Amino acid sequence: MTPMHRTALRPGSTRLAVGGRRTRIVSAALALVLAASMGASTPVAFADTLEDQQAALREEAARVQHSLEFVDSRIAQAASDLVLYQGQLPGAQQALLEAQGRVASAVKEAEALAARVDLAQQNKAKITQQLETDKQKIADTKKLIGQIATQAYKSGGVPSNLSLFFGPNNGGSLTDTIDLADQAMRSQNSAMDKLTQQNATNVNSQARLEAVEAEIKDLKAKADAALAREQAARDEAEAKKAQVDKLIADTTRLDAELQAAKPGIQTQLAQVKAQQDAVAADIAERDRKLREAYEAEQRRIAEAARAAALAQGQAKPPYVPAPPGSPSAFGLQHPLNGVPITSGFGWRATPPGTIDFYGQGGYMHTGIDFGAACGTPVFAAAAGTVFSAGWANDGGGNNVKISHGVVQGNSLTTIYYHNTSVVVSPGQQVSRGQLIAYSGTTGNSTGCHSHFETWLNGRAVDPMNLL
Repeated sequence: MTPMHRTALRPGSTRLAVGGRRTRIVSAALALVLAASMGASTPVAFADTLEDQQAALREEAARVQHSLEFVDSRIAQAASDLVLYQGQLPGAQQALLEAQGRVASAVKEAEALAARVDLAQQNKAKITQQLETDKQKIADTKKLIGQIATQAYKSGGVPSNLSLFFGPNNGGSLTDTIDLADQAMRSQNSAMDKLTQQNATNVNSQARLEAVEAEIKDLKAKADAALAREQAARDEAEAKKAQVDKLIADTTRLDAELQAAKPGIQTQLAQVKAQQDAVAADIAERDRKLREAYEAEQRRIAEAARAAALAQGQAKPPYVPAPPGSPSAFGLQHPLNGVPITSGFGWRATPPGTIDFYGQGGYMHTGIDFGAACGTPVFAAAAGTVFSAGWANDGGGNNVKISHGVVQGNSLTTIYYHNTSVVVSPGQQVSRGQLIAYSGTTGNSTGCHSHFETWLNGRAVDPMNLL
């Protein structure tokens, strides 16, 4: 991250806090918390997919980190984390609500299955009792049929048990007794039919009992699975709740940390701004003198040529300065071979809720960042003269500043920040592609990278337009 930044607090966004203490976790409360903390705006635009939302959130957090990095790397990390936590809260909140919903569904399912098991158990008890009753009836019927058959076969008489069918025979005639025996035989046949029906009923009840037992076994298996799902859902909900609780606690902690640090940061900002302005002024003045010297030399050469022409009687028009040529004439190369760019050049709107950066609503990223690991070789982008090398108090740590002189009326300066070490010294002439430093994370930096700036005619411009 460059020390040449301009940052400012967006109006109305003076707090980072997650408002209030949570008594229960609900989406509406979270929405209010985020609205309060982010100045009625959200840090991450809506994305179509969860992956897009997460990528946008990480990008926003990185942006916050860059905006504070040159002032205080620890605070930069805290602000970046705060944005991440605030952005993750809605998703965590929703995940918790969904997990709680799954718990409720699992409980309802388990209760329904338990009720079905209980009902099936009651049905089994009824069928079992019915089978016992039917067995007793069948046994009684078989016994009666046997008694009727035996007595009728032996004597044609009627056993005393027949009174169950016909009532008592109080001293009737033999004919009456035989008639009663005939009736008994007919009753025996009827009893046989009844026995057949009872056996059929018994078989049907037995089949129903087996079906109910199978149902109970299946329901118990389902109930056990439902209870396992309920426990898993409860465990998940507890984990989600712990995550939300931690996010809220971390957000509250980081907000308090940033609020407490604001006075000190404002002091640092004033110091950094003065250092930045001094660097910018030094480059502008250096380049102005170079261009003036270049222009004076061009004018001297032109005037000498005109005077020589006049001495020979040849007319030659007065000197007119030529317009500046193309900056590509410097022939710049990439200072880090094959290393990707992680942050480009240009204006950055200050994330809502961060520190007040000069009241401008944003800051200027006056260079580009390469995602170089610490110790990556850094090369001079063009030939020139080193006018600063080593530690600088402008937030850039170990730096190298090279003046590339004036080419076709344009002056150019390149700057290389956050190096682990430098291998050149002030006043040294360097050639294009010469090793000048090794990348690092010195100065106000939260991680290994290399910051590269190009100053054309005393003004910071996008290096990508020159490389």
